[in-house]
Amino acid sequence: MAFMSRLIFTLAMILSLKGCGILATSNSVVRITHESGPVNRASDGRYHNMFSGEKDYPVTCDKNCYPNFEQLKCNKDNGECLFSGVNQIPKRKSGFDVTWLGHASFMVTLPDNTTLLFDPVSGQFDWPINWLHALNGGMTRNLPDWPDSAKSDVDAVLYSHLHYDHFNKADIKKLGSKPVYFVQQDTADYLPQQGLSVKEMSWFSKYQLGSVTVRAVPAHHFNSRYWIPLVYDDNEKALWGGWIIEYEGQKLFFAGDTGYSAHFKTIRQRYGSIDVCLLPIASYYHSEYANWYRYVHTTPEDALVAAKDLDCKVMIPWGYGNASWQMGDHSSHSPLKRLLKMHKKVNTSLPLVIMNEGKKVSL
Repeated sequence: MAFMSRLIFTLAMILSLKGCGILATSNSVVRITHESGPVNRASDGRYHNMFSGEKDYPVTCDKNCYPNFEQLKCNKDNGECLFSGVNQIPKRKSGFDVTWLGHASFMVTLPDNTTLLFDPVSGQFDWPINWLHALNGGMTRNLPDWPDSAKSDVDAVLYSHLHYDHFNKADIKKLGSKPVYFVQQDTADYLPQQGLSVKEMSWFSKYQLGSVTVRAVPAHHFNSRYWIPLVYDDNEKALWGGWIIEYEGQKLFFAGDTGYSAHFKTIRQRYGSIDVCLLPIASYYHSEYANWYRYVHTTPEDALVAAKDLDCKVMIPWGYGNASWQMGDHSSHSPLKRLLKMHKKVNTSLPLVIMNEGKKVSL
C-alpha cells in the first residue's frame, strides 16, 4: 500500500510539473480542417465512425483458415517465421521506397529523399503501461531492429491514433523537434511539449509539405487511450484516421487500425485509385469478443476487399510478425497464412508484397 501511495504521489508530481511548464517547451500547433469544418464530431465533443452500426461482411473464412505455405517457414510453435516467397512487384513504378519497421510502423522515402515515418513505436508500450503489463504477464513483444535512418533522417512523422501500439511518447522524445508531426484532429495535446511543429488535421483536409501532399482520411476505429487500467484519458474526444501521401500524382495509403466499412469506397471516390496500400490484417480474433474485434479491425479477407474498394495497385499487409504484440490472434503469423489463403479466393489480381520486418521494397 505504501509503495502504491509513493507511486501515485510521484506521478502526480510529474504531471503537475508538466502542467506548470517547468519541464516543457511549448509545441507549435497548426489546426487544419476541411472546408466544411470538423467532421463526425457529436454535440458532446466525442467523435464517431462514418458508417456505424452492424456490418455485413462480404467474405468470411470459416474453415481451414491457417494452412501452411512452403514460402513461409516457421518453428514448431508457429512462430519465428520468415517469408521467402517471390513478391508481385508492379511494372509501373510509384517511386516509393517502403521499409516495414514492425507491427504498424513504416518508413517511406520519396524520390526527392523526403522521409516519412508512420506510427513509429520502436519499443514496448509507453510507461507506466509497459510496466503494468509486465507485472501482470501482459502484452510484450520482441523488439524490432530499426535502421539508423529511421531514428535520424526523418522529415515527417504521421500518427493514425493514440493506442499504445501506434503512438509512443518515448519515440517522439528520441525523434525530437526536427520532423514535422501530423496527427488527427484534437490529438496535438497528447504529444509531449518539446518544441515540436505539429499539424493537426481533420478528415478530408490536406497540407502541402514541400512536394508532398498529406491528406487525413477516415478509419473505422476508436481511441480511448487509457492511462492506467480502466481510466481513459481521451474518452473519444481525439480523432482517429488514416493518411494518403501524394507525390507527383502517385498515392500511398496508410490505413491505420480500422475495421471494414464503406469509408474505403468513400476514399476511392474522393481521391481515385491508390498506387500503394498499407493495410492491417491482424488483431481481429478474440474468443470472447470476436464480433467487436472484427468491427474495429480488418480480417485478412476484409483487407483484400478493402483493397478492391480502393483499387489498390499493390498491397502491403501489416500487423503480423515476429516483433508484433500478437494481439487478438492465434500466433505471430496466423494473419499472414489466412491472407495467403484468402487472396486466391477474394482478389487474385491484386499484387501482394509480403515483407519481413526490417526489409525495404522499392515500388
